This record gives sequence, structure tokens and C-alpha cells, in this order.
Amino acid sequence: MLHDALLVIADKHSWRLEAWAVFPNHYHFVAAAPADAGSLRPFLRELHSRTAIAINHHDHAGNRRVWHNYWDTRLTYQGAYFARLNYVHQNPVKHGVVPVANQYPWCSAAWFEGTAAPALVQTIYGFKTDRVNVRDDF
Repeated sequence: MLHDALLVIADKHSWRLEAWAVFPNHYHFVAAAPADAGSLRPFLRELHSRTAIAINHHDHAGNRRVWHNYWDTRLTYQGAYFARLNYVHQNPVKHGVVPVANQYPWCSAAWFEGTAAPALVQTIYGFKTDRVNVRDDF
């Protein structure tokens, strides 16, 4: 549900998703901002509100707080951008969910590998992610 909501609501707010990985307790995405990058807050507010309501309804949990916060980073250097794309695509492997990222259905790795030129896939997957500073200890 969160995966589908992320794709639909990002598009509604004109954020072009380029990488994503969705898990039961957190998610990551890289997106190109629309002309009004200030629309990030309304986009995430809608995403979090709609999914929290749906999760609480499903769990019969009333007004339980589902989403507590978010962090955003403006990627301004090509190397940082490529490393972050790789990090997000490989996140299911990092968390031990699958041995190969493209096997995880709630991640963009399979989509990326199927739509991008092979040279671009090789370039992105060649970028080291050990210096990507993302809170991801969930």
C-alpha cells in the first residue's frame, strides 16, 4: 500500500521518482524536484497522512502515530547523486531482505535495470555507497 501510494502521490505533486525502496518500517527515495521544490512538504504530508489513516484502519489502531519524521537531502554533486541512487536501489540487500535488489518487488532496482541503458546501470551500480550518510538503522 505504501509503495503504491508513494508512486501515485509523488506523481500528483510532480516529483519524478528515480529510485525508491519501501519497507514495513521506513522508505527511501530519490526524486527530481518540480519547478516548485517547496511542494516536498505537501507531498510528504499527503503521503504520510493517507498511509497512516489506511494503516491504522487496517490495524484497528485509532489515531496511532505512524510516521514520526523525515529527512531530506538536496543532491548537488553528480557523484553524490549516483551514489544515492545506488544506495536506494541496493537497500533491500543491505537489510538482508533479498540477495539481489531486483528481486524485491517494492524497490525500483528491477524497473531501473529494465529501462535504463546498460552502461548507465553499470555506472550507477559501480558507485560506492559507504560514504552515503543516511540514517538507516531500522
